[in-house]
Amino acid sequence: MIPRGAPYISFTDLAAAAWNCVQSGDHLAAQTRIEAVWAPNSVALLSVRSGLDALFQALALPPGSEVILSAITIPHILDILAYHELVAVPVDVDTETLAVDACAMRAAITPRSKAILVAHLFGSRMPLDDIARVAREFDLPMIEDCAQANDGSDYRGHEASTVSLFSFGSIKRQTALGGALLRFKDAALADRVRRIQATYPVLARGVYFQRVYTMLFIKAVSTRVVFNAFIAACRLLGRDHDETLGTALRGFKHGDLLTRLRQHPGAPLLRTLERRLSQPAAPSIAERVTVVERVSAAYPGIARAGRRAPRHTHWLFPMVTARPDRLMQHLWTEGFDATRGASNLVCAAPPEGRVVPEQATRLMRDVLYLPLYPTATMREMQRMADVIRTYDAAHSTS
Repeated sequence: MIPRGAPYISFTDLAAAAWNCVQSGDHLAAQTRIEAVWAPNSVALLSVRSGLDALFQALALPPGSEVILSAITIPHILDILAYHELVAVPVDVDTETLAVDACAMRAAITPRSKAILVAHLFGSRMPLDDIARVAREFDLPMIEDCAQANDGSDYRGHEASTVSLFSFGSIKRQTALGGALLRFKDAALADRVRRIQATYPVLARGVYFQRVYTMLFIKAVSTRVVFNAFIAACRLLGRDHDETLGTALRGFKHGDLLTRLRQHPGAPLLRTLERRLSQPAAPSIAERVTVVERVSAAYPGIARAGRRAPRHTHWLFPMVTARPDRLMQHLWTEGFDATRGASNLVCAAPPEGRVVPEQATRLMRDVLYLPLYPTATMREMQRMADVIRTYDAAHSTS
């Protein structure tokens, strides 16, 4: 079976990360170095979720305040908003461009609205000038979530963003097995967030070493021979390989969410992040773009979310189909590891009386992520497209 992909980290980098766990080091010095390299007014944190939690502590918005956000998000962001007694008001996402319409965002704003949170999706990067004008019109902070948009370039967020958030978690490009960098427009707000984080306990070295160990397993399994042996073992044990891999790759799986978020990244994580930031991400991006182009050329009729996005590096390949679970199982039998769980994105439910984000709802109901294995041949990608085309034709009237 062709695996869904491979982690964006080498065995050499993983060995360096393991070595960082046994070396002594000053985490504050490492943090200072990373922030100086990344951008002015930057703060390094444990994760984007940790950053959002600290940001909302710093902003201290009144309970009941509305946060206008892209309808497609992750459950933990909704949990963080709820903890801070904030109301999430989703705005629909155009499935063709993966962008949020500024007019729809303006229409969602009420006197209770206190912030805007927009997320770039699946490796795309939406234009933000119009949304920035809406934010200025209503004097609202604009929070830009770039967790899925980091392409290794010098992009540090839109110039109008109050804060731009970048992730280096386990499934991200330039992964450091954790870590985030937040770039602030206002130095005073950055300092408030930094002071909040300074009160947190430091992430234990053993916890980070467990992440390294887990990623070594995932990296080994991502090779074709080992992957097929892993699938055979899962079947023998009666386990779902898709669920097993998804669980292994997720952070913050157990325990109280805020307790796990409110930790300072330790020296091993920060030194790994410093190493990864010094490396170019462009080659892996070019490989994935090529795979997407191959599949799209082999089956021009494929319904691909974000096919008209003006800037797209294809962190994921989200296909839209009326039968995602059945097609996923069919692709497995044909040797392609498609998945419904490549991300844990959901469509946020609107408060009572607010507009339902219909496009986002349909997308998350019908999405199937196709495998983007870098070494897949043109012949293999054409065969996957043929399998999908044949399946679509056979079920088009059923």
